[in-house]
Amino acid sequence: MKLSVYLSGEIHTDWREKIIQGCQESNLNIVFSSAVTHHETSDSAGDHLGAETEQFWRDNKSAKVNAIRTKTLIERCDVAIIRFGDKYKQWNAAFDAGYCAALDKPYITLHSEELIHPLKEVDASAQAWATSVEKVITTLKYISSN
Repeated sequence: MKLSVYLSGEIHTDWREKIIQGCQESNLNIVFSSAVTHHETSDSAGDHLGAETEQFWRDNKSAKVNAIRTKTLIERCDVAIIRFGDKYKQWNAAFDAGYCAALDKPYITLHSEELIHPLKEVDASAQAWATSVEKVITTLKYISSN
């Protein structure tokens, strides 16, 4: 079975690359997509639509352009992996989880045990919670097997 997997959340570690590599090494038939993970590129996504004099409006315009990409990729995926890191608050990841829940799109959360309490509502709607990339890969192996 071919799966489409959307990778959402924390951008400061290599968890995406590890999942992709682990799935490739296991010969899983998975196509991965993700939000733009380069800060400057994401922050300037709406700049081509015209200059803004206030930061709020620049951020607002770029957020809307980024949302076109995110919403489209989430709607097209079979399952989303949503990573919450320990160092920064990933408000965008929480939003993506909520969007998945609203669409009844299956998602797996990936985070440490220290975040169980603050993410209890997000995890309650998830189909699985993993504490490591390896557990995510094992889950993907199971759901993509014939």
